[in-house]
Amino acid sequence: MFRKWISVVSIVMAVGAGSSQRSSAQRPEGFVWKPPACEIVPMAGRQVSMRIDGIERCRWHHDPSYPRPFFFPLIGPSGEPLTRMGHPGAENHDHHRSVWFAFNDVAGLDFWGDRSGTKIRQEHWYAYRSEDAEGMLAARLLWQGADGVATMESDAFAAIVPMADGEYGLELQLDPRPAAGREEVELGKTNFGFLAVRVAESISAHFGGGQLTNSEGAIGEPAIFGKRAKWVDYSGPVAVGQGPDRKVVVEGITFIDHPDNPRYPTHWHVREDGWMGAAFCLEEGYRVTKGEGLRLRYLLHVHRGDVNGDAAAAALEAFAKRPPMRVRKGKAEEKHRQYVVERSHLSERQ
Repeated sequence: MFRKWISVVSIVMAVGAGSSQRSSAQRPEGFVWKPPACEIVPMAGRQVSMRIDGIERCRWHHDPSYPRPFFFPLIGPSGEPLTRMGHPGAENHDHHRSVWFAFNDVAGLDFWGDRSGTKIRQEHWYAYRSEDAEGMLAARLLWQGADGVATMESDAFAAIVPMADGEYGLELQLDPRPAAGREEVELGKTNFGFLAVRVAESISAHFGGGQLTNSEGAIGEPAIFGKRAKWVDYSGPVAVGQGPDRKVVVEGITFIDHPDNPRYPTHWHVREDGWMGAAFCLEEGYRVTKGEGLRLRYLLHVHRGDVNGDAAAAALEAFAKRPPMRVRKGKAEEKHRQYVVERSHLSERQ
């Protein structure tokens, strides 16, 4: 019995050693693994962490208990959130969840507020990509009425792009199209949607010490609301540190429209209470057809200090040159990858 036990152990050790040797032989000589600068990390609770150099900068939440997915927090270079959940003084604005996709009138259905029974639900994620230059995620969203029937669907993309001095860009792309079985979907005239940002209370012009500015040099809600501009910025004071080390710095978010978007430069819906949104259908509705679809791209430049017009223009120029994101099925040589998210110029084959 003892000899038999020794024999079994010897066989297991031999098999284990052989497996180890085979595994080592598969690695290229001199191979050293290094973490990518930008990482997309799925977390428990249906959340996805987006990190630069190991530091979380924002997080995607897609739990179906919420009426729609959102990004929270959006963290500034100092390490403090520059966005918040909800309005500082009105509970009927709890649908303002940091950074979120929404629209007020999709074929007559309200996908903006929380009380209509509609939902934007992440049906599944396609792919995550972690690299030095940027980290990307892609997901499929269903826009469902209170009856659970989808009116519209969209591919949603996010990329986190490092910039100088601890700043970064959160690039967001939404590709809406009619839901299965529909040839078209009508987007109604509204100033609510598709992308909005609720800034931290301290950055709000009314509740804090912040200021709204746009690319045309206008300042404040009355001068910016409903006007066209290439970008709008909300910057203001942020408290950092603890105890005797606590201090105030100034940081902000420049919300940039992409030149390839229809109706560029977009109209803006902004408020002194602390929010800004790209109002794609402020003047008139838009028909999304099965054949043509729609693509909207925006950039949130998270920066230090007050808004700098030259820096905003440079961020817009770099954004304009970046190809859009897309998702495709993985190829045979791309082992263990059901889908791949990439910039469209990387491959012309679907």
